[in-house]
Amino acid sequence: MATDHNFFERVYLVVKQVPAGRVTTYGAIARYLGAAKSARMVGWALNGSKRLENVPAQRVVNRMGMLTGKHHFSGTSAMQQLLEEEGIKVKDNLIQDFKKVFWDPNEELENMDE
Repeated sequence: MATDHNFFERVYLVVKQVPAGRVTTYGAIARYLGAAKSARMVGWALNGSKRLENVPAQRVVNRMGMLTGKHHFSGTSAMQQLLEEEGIKVKDNLIQDFKKVFWDPNEELENMDE
């Protein structure tokens, strides 16, 4: 990856393609971008996405389906509310039926570099 800025922009492009009512993970995005060990950097990118429009960061959770990024949203339950408005069930900060609503960019998208 050339620069953090370029990596962040690539993260945003992937996240913008996650359909409403589905979620993906930091790790799945990192793997898709060819940086499998960079899940944390995906999180940093999403933390910086608040100033951008149309980056549905609420659709990205940890590998277990937990809302680990919720403290980066305004209000204590804003991330959960946004997900629930899209039809995703959340209980105790955990996506219910996680496997059913999981969206894997590695299966759903063409390789960005091709």
